[in-house]
Amino acid sequence: LVVTDGIHDRFVEAMKDRLSKLVIGDALDAKTQIGPVVDQSQLKQDEDYIAIGRQEGADLAFGGERLDRETRGFYLQPALFTETTNAMRISREEIFGPVANVIRVKDYDEALAVANDTPFGLTSGICTSSLKHATHFKRNSEAGMVMVNLPTAGVDFHVPFGGRKGSSYG
Repeated sequence: LVVTDGIHDRFVEAMKDRLSKLVIGDALDAKTQIGPVVDQSQLKQDEDYIAIGRQEGADLAFGGERLDRETRGFYLQPALFTETTNAMRISREEIFGPVANVIRVKDYDEALAVANDTPFGLTSGICTSSLKHATHFKRNSEAGMVMVNLPTAGVDFHVPFGGRKGSSYG
């Protein structure tokens, strides 16, 4: 998550508040919002990345603990790191677990540069009220799918699917 100075602190507080309210439990329970990670190996990998983030100097602002639930499984409280840079492993590698980090940047131009500074390019997104930035991002983001004010996990099945750089079609 790349966030500009002007909203960084409010964004982090809002994220922590939202994460604290998530229902973590049995994936088959309709009330559950986040189920367990797939297996012990993935849980260990997620915990290793949390340790790496701390070792690299990131601040674990929320979560990152194993959770016990009534239903068997490998539950992990989603982790949110702050005080991160794009050079850290937790920023550069795909974790495949409930671990996120916030990179603080001074402005839109730096945000775009950070977002494009990756060997991957499957999807990217921007949340903005600026038509100028939205239009520029759509044209200049180095990803196969570029979203404006939408989740990045979505896909339109009626259009070709693929990424740029080392993602998907590469």
